[in-house]
Amino acid sequence: MSGDAPLSAAEKTLSVLEALADHSRIADIADASGLPKPTVHRILQTLVRRGFARADGRGGYLGGPRILSLAGRFLQRLDVAEHVRPTLRDLQERTGWTVHFALLSGDEAVYVAKVEGARPYHLASRVGMSLRLHCTSIGKAILASLPDDEVRALARRTGLPARTRRTITDERALLAELAAVRGRGYAEDHEENEAGVRAVGAAVVDHTGEVVGGLSAASLVDLAEAPADLPQLVVRAAAQVSRALGAD
Repeated sequence: MSGDAPLSAAEKTLSVLEALADHSRIADIADASGLPKPTVHRILQTLVRRGFARADGRGGYLGGPRILSLAGRFLQRLDVAEHVRPTLRDLQERTGWTVHFALLSGDEAVYVAKVEGARPYHLASRVGMSLRLHCTSIGKAILASLPDDEVRALARRTGLPARTRRTITDERALLAELAAVRGRGYAEDHEENEAGVRAVGAAVVDHTGEVVGGLSAASLVDLAEAPADLPQLVVRAAAQVSRALGAD
């Protein structure tokens, strides 16, 4: 960066955040932001503490979960995700279940849209909430898109903590589950993330073909029969959202 006036602390931080979107190595972030490496390192450490960045385990940095968490809150207020809402609403109307759309953020995903189900109850999920990948239908659909080696590395970074007594906490069992997800084209959550809640999810890709998130339909176990074609409806909706994001 160049200019007559020195950059403020806020401008330096924003420059590092912008560079972090395209680069992970400190040297590359320094080049892109025009800031000295010590300054970049100091700013990154602050961003890590606040959840806006995280170390990738290889000496570099990635965006942190708070970036999408904040984005989710703005999406809720500004309704930037309006272009996918017709698909989410259609899925909700066809199933009566609560529909979620989440985007991948580092080793987690973050809900960016939610359409409440037809029943007079509300699930605890909310826009801006982060979710674990190993115990949710959206998360498992995302993980199924990755090679097993990457899944193992993620599992060792984050652990596989039990959310309920049904959560898969064994690495080999998780890999077997993901193989089944790949085979059938969708993922299931049988009270693995929240007791009493089940869900079916499918991955969402962007214009590059990369998996960027997922979509799910969820319901309380005791209050709703699953439509016979629920998995097909979820997969179809995920494909429609993918096309809305530019996928072929």
